[in-house]
Amino acid sequence: MKPRTTSLLAAVLGLTLLIPAVSAAEDWPAVPPEEPPADWGPVSINFEEIDYPWPVHFLELNRFGEKMLMAYMDIQPTGRANGQTIVWQHGHNVYAEAYIDTYRILADAGFRIIAPDRIGYAKSSKALVPYDFGFVASNMKALIDHLELDEVAIVGHSMGGMVVSRFAMQYPDVVTHVAMVNQIGLTDQRQSRPWSDPWAGEPGVQSYQSILRSHQRYYPREWPPEQLKYVKRAYGQTLSGGYPHYARVRRLVGAMMYSDPVVYDWQHITTKALVIGGEQDLLADDFVARATHVHNELQNSALLLYPEVGHNPHVEISEQFHADLIRFLVSDPDEPASEWR
Repeated sequence: MKPRTTSLLAAVLGLTLLIPAVSAAEDWPAVPPEEPPADWGPVSINFEEIDYPWPVHFLELNRFGEKMLMAYMDIQPTGRANGQTIVWQHGHNVYAEAYIDTYRILADAGFRIIAPDRIGYAKSSKALVPYDFGFVASNMKALIDHLELDEVAIVGHSMGGMVVSRFAMQYPDVVTHVAMVNQIGLTDQRQSRPWSDPWAGEPGVQSYQSILRSHQRYYPREWPPEQLKYVKRAYGQTLSGGYPHYARVRRLVGAMMYSDPVVYDWQHITTKALVIGGEQDLLADDFVARATHVHNELQNSALLLYPEVGHNPHVEISEQFHADLIRFLVSDPDEPASEWR
């Protein structure tokens, strides 16, 4: 079944045609600037001017009585097809397009990759609705059903690890493998800090420095210069006329990490699982202990952690990380996870 083009989609695409594409080739400084360069202009909250390297399709959803569009790429194998499909879930500070190199490696290994921008992110609708991981998982299932896929492997990085945790618990019959890459949400934060109403007050405007620091935390060893691209885009959105709306959406999306923890999902996941990531993840107070706890809670899992690597192993140690991930994903889903290596 090919993706449908709706009237709402036509409007989005019509707007896209009016905005010039951003060049993919830029020279990034080895050290990020202390202040945003003067030529960094606004970026739209729906990324109309950002080209993705594969065609972007849109699935129309009706949620909370509202029409929403979920953007996704359907990336076909470039190597000999192995018959497996991966649904990739991105992290909170990025979006589907941020994993281009990973998709190319996986496609070369024979996988088909479905890479959505979740509702609230990048090219997808920015809905002002109550977000929780059940909502996100049901949207993911709607996409899988739309594409008429009987079974998939699911991989989630960072916040995407929380998404695939909920999905694997909620829809076990369609999942062959689940991999959680430097997952966040490793504790129930309701036990350690008070609730903050995401609907109250004004979200405010993120500064360039705070955006930069949030991305620098991913790399404890060495900053990859090309990662400044994601800082530039996030900062550019703060200059957009649509930013006040987008900031509210970001607050609502972020709130579900507090209000809807997935720490009670892991013990119910029967799918063959891999907990994988860099040990030196600065987003957790003790990532090794937290990741080990996830592994112990899962019914059928393997644990693979990389010393001296941070939150983004797919960038820091690309060759090793992707080789390990591929070995897991092609392993027999019916064999114990402990035997995948």
